[in-house]
Amino acid sequence: MTVPAHRVLPVLVGIIIGLLGTFSGAQTTPATARLRGTVVSVAPASLVLKTREGEVIELQLSDRLVVNEVYPITLADVQPGSFIGTAALPQADGSLRAMAVTVFPDAARGTGEGHRPFDLQPQSTMTNATVAEVSSLGTGRRLQLKYKDGAQTIVVPPEAPIVTFRPGDRSLLVPGASVSLTAQAINVKPTALRINAGRNGFVLPY
Repeated sequence: MTVPAHRVLPVLVGIIIGLLGTFSGAQTTPATARLRGTVVSVAPASLVLKTREGEVIELQLSDRLVVNEVYPITLADVQPGSFIGTAALPQADGSLRAMAVTVFPDAARGTGEGHRPFDLQPQSTMTNATVAEVSSLGTGRRLQLKYKDGAQTIVVPPEAPIVTFRPGDRSLLVPGASVSLTAQAINVKPTALRINAGRNGFVLPY
């Protein structure tokens, strides 16, 4: 399936602008966009993605493409000392309610540490931090997170997906696979640099 370039490029540019805002003229690094959706088809050097917004985009696959497999674990796997990333929404009491939690493997500990806005939903945030304390909250958990120069309280409801990841390969990129990816315009072509994918129908939470 081939999507005409005159459709692909404006869509990607629009997503980049929406996610990353306006760039100064001094910037030399190409903008990077996060895309989420389902694989429509795969070729040796390209992939067609249907985004969650319904757009169909053809992307080149970088020669240095990194593929990770995302898979489910349980809330019990989140322990003091775990380094996690959590997409969350603010609550009235100042805490954050987790929409999903990723437990980083030790090799990725410290990645993206900090607290920042996130693009999953309006007002959503992403916090990458170390779990300092875990306490029970009915069937969920309350996590005290600490990162350089800050801390957050995260309430994790029992329905929040808990996932981790490990190195994968291109065999995960099959029609119907749920993916999130980072893409960049390289030589005027939208190009996937890194892809997180689920196996056997597992749907990524973000």
